[in-house]
Amino acid sequence: MSSTFLVTLGVAVAILFGLRFLLPALPMRGHAVRLRFVDAAALAVGLLLLAFHCFAMFFTSLAERVPGTATAIQDIRALGTASVIWYVVPAIAVLLGLRRLHWVPLGVAALALLSIGITMYNGGPLDQHLATIWVGVVLLAATLATLVKPPRTGATGRRAA
Repeated sequence: MSSTFLVTLGVAVAILFGLRFLLPALPMRGHAVRLRFVDAAALAVGLLLLAFHCFAMFFTSLAERVPGTATAIQDIRALGTASVIWYVVPAIAVLLGLRRLHWVPLGVAALALLSIGITMYNGGPLDQHLATIWVGVVLLAATLATLVKPPRTGATGRRAA
């Protein structure tokens, strides 16, 4: 994975979330969905585990710094059944977190995650998988930046119904 890939992906995601702070129209009124706490938790856990999967594959030495992850990293890098489970379960968690979105952006998120998974395990070229990751991450970031509101908290800090 090249530094150009990482920088352009990071800049694209930063721009998308930066626009949320710069444009009063974001998140899109009338289309954005406020997540419930459980939705936000599923989304956060799913995204964190997907990031761990990527780190295990592409930045193994960094992933190994997390205590107790050696077996998981081995399983993920083997690209076998365990690796597929390590990808599919967090991807489903992300989709469950986004389940209240309109079916079109939810479908785009599902297609992005499915495409990333297919190109990871189909034995195709790495460049194809990396391009799919780039597009998929940008689509997910765009969805989050434009159509997702965080859970509301009340005066006591608890989530409102």
